Amino acid sequence: ATEIETDSNSNIKGNINAQDTSLGGKLQGNVNSDKIKIKKTAEIEGVLNQKVLSIEEGASLKIKTETYE
Repeated sequence: ATEIETDSNSNIKGNINAQDTSLGGKLQGNVNSDKIKIKKTAEIEGVLNQKVLSIEEGASLKIKTETYE
């Protein structure tokens, strides 16, 4: 996808591939995106692969992250 945004009520089990990703709910899976924004309401478990990563204070994370150019 070009852009994906999840809200605080979302519950996703699976992988996300998008150019621009904004995460705000539960996610169990991997994210491959140029730009990832993690909101304070996010609970994420998985591998993040991105160019740019931003994380709001308060997010719950169990992640491995890799930055690429």
